Parts: sequence; C-alpha cells; structure tokens
Amino acid sequence: MTGKQRVLAALAGQPVDRLPLMPITMMFAADTAGVSYRAYASHGEVLAQAQLVTAERYGFDYVSAISDPAREASDLGATVEWFDSQPPAIVEGRALLADKAALSRLRLPDPAAPGRMRDRVDAVRLLAASAGETRIVEGWVEGPCAMAADLRGVNTLMLDFYDDPEFVERLVAFVLAMEIRFAQAQIQAGATLIGVGDAAASLIGPKFYERFVLAGECALVRAIHQAGALARLHICGNTRRILRGMGQTGADIVDLDFLSPLEEGRAAMGEAQILLGNIDPVRVLRDGTPESVTAAIAECHRQAGRRYIVGAGCEVPRGTPPGNLMALTRYAREHRE
Repeated sequence: MTGKQRVLAALAGQPVDRLPLMPITMMFAADTAGVSYRAYASHGEVLAQAQLVTAERYGFDYVSAISDPAREASDLGATVEWFDSQPPAIVEGRALLADKAALSRLRLPDPAAPGRMRDRVDAVRLLAASAGETRIVEGWVEGPCAMAADLRGVNTLMLDFYDDPEFVERLVAFVLAMEIRFAQAQIQAGATLIGVGDAAASLIGPKFYERFVLAGECALVRAIHQAGALARLHICGNTRRILRGMGQTGADIVDLDFLSPLEEGRAAMGEAQILLGNIDPVRVLRDGTPESVTAAIAECHRQAGRRYIVGAGCEVPRGTPPGNLMALTRYAREHRE
C-alpha cells in the first residue's frame, strides 16, 4: 500500500498492511534538509522540499505544510518577530486586538493575495504535485481558541472569558470565517487532510471549552469535510479535562499531546475514534534510545488499541537522533492494528 492508501484505509476502518506513521516535523525537517528555519517558514518551495526529503528518509505516510501559528495573524497585520533558527512569533505585548474595538475594523484576508497564507497554499500545491498520489498531503489552520489568543493575547483572552463573553463569541466567529476560507484554499490546492491546531484550548476547563470553543471546532471540521478533505485535531498541552469534547468535534484523527494518556482519550472518545500519538517528544523521543522509544510507542499502542496512528506527542524536536525516529518507523512497519 502507498502511504495515502494506508491512511485512508485506516480512517475508513478497512484492513491495512501496517500502522500508519504521521509524526509532526517542522524544525526537524528543516534541519534534515539543511535549510534555515526562517527559509522553511517563509518560502513554500523550501518547506515542501524539506517535507519531501524527511518523509522519504523516514518512511512517513504523509507530508505537511505546518510551520508556525503566525501565518493568519501576519496577513491581518499582527506584529511578528522573525528568527533565523526558530519559528516566527507573534509579539503578545503588541497584540493586534489589544483594543477590542479593533475587531470591527478587521477584514477577512484573502488566502490568494500575496502574504503568508498564500505561501502555505503554494506549499500545499507543491506537495500535492510531488507526493499527492502516494502520500497524504496535510494543510494546516489555527483553531478558534488558538487564533483568538494570537490576536488578543493569551492572557487577555483568558480574562475575556469572564469579563466579556459576547466579545469572545464575536472574535471566535471572525476567526472561524477566516480559518474556513484558509482551509478551503488549501484543499483546492490539493490538501487531502487539514490539521487544526488549537493549542490555547488546553488552558481552559470544560465549561469554557464547551461554551466558547467546541462549537467552533465542530463547525471548522464540518466545513473541512464539506470541502472534500479530512480533519486532524491537535491541541498542545494537557487536555485531560476536555477529552470528551475533543471526541465530539468530528475530527477524523485526534492527535493527543503526551500529557494526555491515550487510555484516557480512548475511554473518553470511544472505540471508533482514530487516535494518534503520543510519546514524550523530548524525554523519550529526543533524549531516549531506540529501545526506549520502541517500548514507549508500544505502550501507546497498547493504550489506544485499534484505530491507532503512530506519532509523537507534539512536534518531533530538533536534535532528535535519526535512530530514535527510525525506531518509530520500524514499529509502524512491524505492527498492524
């Protein structure tokens, strides 16, 4: 089977020849290709080539256009700081929506216009042309909570949940419209899967998650499905209190960070949900040995049971020994459901 066939079959509940393998690589991919991270995050052709090289070297079943959470915010006019060897960062002290009244003046960016959103669309197009027949091509968008935090400032947004819930609802509605448009553009360019990263959602409890975030994640997943693609939900951090809600989003793949045990995810989401992950990316994958990586991913597989995809609990870190990452590859190649 090709990687694309393998992932699609696994998601459809059909037999596969082995476990799918879909770890997130960003800085690791740039280093593998020998390019600076500034170039990786700012030039779609550099990102695409690095992803292709990394996927081929380690036998991944997919390639991804993920790079950083600042693309949409950049095109809206947010202040972003750039670095040569790490991802660009939104400057929270100069948040675009430090003044809530500025929301009414924002206009939805066009993913086809010159900017960082179009650069990701271009990367997806290049990946689809080179690998779309044999590997899943993943685009990426920010989830409603993460993007709201990027625009407002994460600490300020946490206060808004209490102080101005109506503003939060208006902000989430704006974000949702933008991310749906961005996802559609990537799907039209050839993405067969859209990753949704909603990191800030791990900072809130079930009450606020279900009131302000869950409906937006559900709507985003529905729009991705309606546009003809699959959806992968990844929320960085400890999501143990919102696992049940994550399983209600309709995401085809729920990618759990290492702080949330897979056995708890399975119990909260049921046997039908595809789970991905989720060994500790630093202490186990980067700092361990091939033997300890193999033992850890075997335990993840045991906890998840059937309907499982091999991956790390968040991004494969820069500096991970190739032999440790190859341990994930070997495990996936040697095991089925």
